[in-house]
Parts: sequence; C-alpha cells; structure tokens
Amino acid sequence: MTQTALTLDTIAAAERLLGVSYSLAERQQMLDNLEGQILSATQRRAVPLANNVPMALRFDPRLPGFALPHGADSVRLSAVTAPLPSKDEDIAFAPVTHLQTWIKSGSLSSLRLTQIYLDRIKALGPRLECFATVTPELALAEAAAADALTKAGVNLGPLHGIPYGVKDLFDTKGIVTGWGAEPFQHRLPEADAAIVTRLRAAGAVLLGKTTVGALAYNDIWYGGVTRNPWNLNEGSSGSSAGSASATAAALCAFAIGTETLGSITSPSQRCGTTGLRPTFGRVSRAGCMALCNSLDKVGPICRSVEDTAIVLAALNGADINDRSTIAAPFQFDAAASLKGLTVGYLPEAFGEGATAVDHAALAALRGLGVKVVEAHLRDLPYGALMNILFAEAAASFEDLTLSNLDDTLTWQDAAAWPNAMRKARFLSAVDHVQLDRLRYLAMHALDEMFTQVDVLIGPFMTGPMLIASNFTGHPCLHLRAGFEDLGTRSPASLASGALTTGEADTAGQVYTVPQGISLWGRLFDEGPILTLGLALERALAVADRRPAFGA
Repeated sequence: MTQTALTLDTIAAAERLLGVSYSLAERQQMLDNLEGQILSATQRRAVPLANNVPMALRFDPRLPGFALPHGADSVRLSAVTAPLPSKDEDIAFAPVTHLQTWIKSGSLSSLRLTQIYLDRIKALGPRLECFATVTPELALAEAAAADALTKAGVNLGPLHGIPYGVKDLFDTKGIVTGWGAEPFQHRLPEADAAIVTRLRAAGAVLLGKTTVGALAYNDIWYGGVTRNPWNLNEGSSGSSAGSASATAAALCAFAIGTETLGSITSPSQRCGTTGLRPTFGRVSRAGCMALCNSLDKVGPICRSVEDTAIVLAALNGADINDRSTIAAPFQFDAAASLKGLTVGYLPEAFGEGATAVDHAALAALRGLGVKVVEAHLRDLPYGALMNILFAEAAASFEDLTLSNLDDTLTWQDAAAWPNAMRKARFLSAVDHVQLDRLRYLAMHALDEMFTQVDVLIGPFMTGPMLIASNFTGHPCLHLRAGFEDLGTRSPASLASGALTTGEADTAGQVYTVPQGISLWGRLFDEGPILTLGLALERALAVADRRPAFGA
C-alpha cells in the first residue's frame, strides 16, 4: 500500500467503525506510521494457517485455588430388567441403557440393531436430511466384529455394539468430512478424530456422519436444511442439527455433537433430545474442525439422561493432541442420593416470558426434596463476550473471507457466517484483549454463584447463562421437560442474540413440539447435574413420547 492510499479522512472514517474519536493532530501523527502496521498484517496473512493450527494462548476454565474432583473415573448405571421388545421400532427407540443390556445378554445382536437403524436411515433420513454420509458397509463390519467378541465372552463396555452417528465436523479416515460447507464438501481426511478412535475402542458402531450447519452454525448445510422430526416444516436448529434430528427420530442410538454457543443444547431444545455439554477441556477435539479454539466443546446427544453419562465416560480424557484438554475424573452414580443438594434458579428466568413447561419443571424439582433457593449472578455485560466468538471464528476461516469463497455458502443472510466474519475484521485488537479480561470477571461471577448452589436450573435461554456459561466453560445438561403447541418457527440470528429456537411463531398449522429445561453445574463436576437430571426426567415422565414422524 502506498503512502497516498491513507488520508486523514480515511482514519476519521475508520474511527466510526471502531467507536473511538481522535483529534486532527492525533490523526496527523499516526498517518506516517500506520502503513507499517498494515504491512505487518499483510505479511502475516501470507503465511498459510490450516484449520488445525491452534492458538498459542490456551483457555483454562480453572481459577486460582480450583481443585479437581478426587478419585478415579467411576460410572454406576441403573439395573435394567426390561425384556427385548418384539417390534423393531421399539428396539430403535430404546435407550442405550437397555440396548447394552440386551446385547451383553445375547438377546439382541449388534448386527440386528445396526440393520434396524440402517433401514430407518434409508426410509426416513432423506426427508429429515440429517445424515450427510451413511457408511453401511463399515457399520455392518463393525457390528459383526462386536458380535464376534460377544460370542467369545468379551464385552468392551456399555457402548459395545451400539450404533451411533458423529457430527460431520469430526475426521473419519477415507470418509468425506465436509463441515456442512460447500468449499469443503469433498474433503477426505487421512486419519480419524480422537473421539472416533475412542468410540471404536469402546465398541461403538459408526453409522455415518450427521449433518452440521455450515461451519458449525444453524441447520443449513450444502445438502439442504435438516428437519425437526416433530415438525418437518422447520429446521432442527444447529449446529448439531443432524445429531439431534437423527437421535430424536431413532435413526441411531446416540450421536455426537459440538457446542461453541448452543450447538448441543439448542437442537436438543428443538428436537426434544437430551444433550450434555461437558466442561471445557474434558473431551479431546483433536481431528475436529476448529471454530473457536477457546470455546469449542464436544458432547453427546441422546434420548435419556443416563445415556449421556455412558457416552461421556467413553469420551472423557486428556489428549496431548488437544492442548486445551485437562485430565479430570468423570464420576456418575445413577443411585446417588439427592440429599444435601442445593439447586438455584434466577428469579428473572421464571418471570415474564417463562412458559408453563418451565414452571412445571421447577415445581417438579421442588417435589424431589432438594433445597431450592434463589440464585443471583453478578451484573456484567455478558453479551459483549460474543465478539470473542466472532473474532475467533473469522480467524479460523480467514481464507474464505479473503478469497471470497465465503460467497459459495448457501446461507448468506445478515446473521450468517459470511457477513459476521467480514464484520469481525473491524473488531479492535485492543478491545479483544479487554474482552478476555471481562471473560475473567465472568469466570469469577459464575464461581461466586456456584459457591452458593450445586446446580442451577432454568429455561434454555435463561438470562445470560447460555452465553456466560459457554465462555466460562461450565457444563450444561439439557433435557426434555414437556410440550407446547406452536406454529412453525423460522431461523433467527445469532448475532442478534437469538438462536434457531424460541422465536416468534409464524402463521400456519400448529404443531405439538418438545420443550426442555437446562441444568448447569460446577466445573468438572457433571455428576450432580446428571443425578438431578435423571430424577427430574423420571418425575416429568415425558422422555418416552415419540415424534409422529418415524414412530
């Protein structure tokens, strides 16, 4: 860039984009040396940075003095005595707790179960648009291997022979992993992601790749729009769109999702699944598309609370190939007592705007005999933290913006990634550093709240909790709590503070759709939210209802 390219008017115009104001003398002073600053940025852009190159700085959710839970990994499941159903549909909708019992006893083979799901994918998958790639040959081979082990008296654990779908952000060797986005739809990885390897070691059977909203946002991908099985006229929300849709319609026993800001919990709210977003750093992201290095998390999407514990136990563990992972034990006991548990709620979350389902969930909680108290969260501009997400996402896909390949993405609204990433180029680096310091205050704010309560309960969009807890790394369990009669919902803007759930209804036919409730817990202490979630699931007694589509 030549000296004449910069003028005092250029600087003055840029000030408006950054929300600052300089005097004429100050503009004159910087005019002579801004060119070098721009040159440095241009030189850096010439260095190729693949998506798997992490940031040097790592986010650690632990504050000074934090102590990890003691002991080793420990998972104690409920005893299952239910007999194997005669109908394939009933088997398909059964929770993993039941499926693993039947497989271990020999009353159900992994091959039969896998074929049931493959048949359902073939019959129902095209209308739901929830699988980007199906791998029947691989699935049947893995199922046969699981059955051979069973016959030999070997069982690899609760996921032995259980078929699942993995979000199409995770690398699978020789199988297209397209990230839901046109520029990558023919991408063929050379190795498996860490969690694919771990699930294979646990005996799970890979059915295929579930759809993902392009570059981990929304439910629109290069093959179409993933549908909510409770209402095919609306999307399944995102970005773990296919994982939630396929699990809700029983096209798999469980699925894997990721969350940066609502991508497990939002489609679980929409599709009525049970999603567990673990503590940041608990599960390896090696071999997974990076959107935001300091925010991305990996977790299960299931049809019951206990199933999420089973899957997380298989995923848990530090990984040298993910610099943000932290070695921490995972402990869950299905028979644990709720005695002594204190559950908080934010009063404003159950005020204006709260639904009958929200209040029924809170009433059911009180009926469990736990101590329920009002909780309070320090007043901070949590929404401002969103600019961290936009900056990191724009950096992860800078090449798309600078090469104009972002124009090839299907979704091009003001709220979509192409526009959000372009705007992020105008974010101030100084403000970004200050946002990181604000994030530290947010970490302290949630830490203060969780010294008063063991668990926080609230609607999916509870005040600042969706944003705050994602940026602090706290875990969240979202489970079905009831149903509402609503019209078709339309996609909304993440940038405006909304997600593809909870929007105003559009005119038209009314559908009965699920609604959930969220439970937030302390860092690396998912046990209490799972124990409470299991009790709440039983008290609400709505988890077994099936969507009309697929039932």
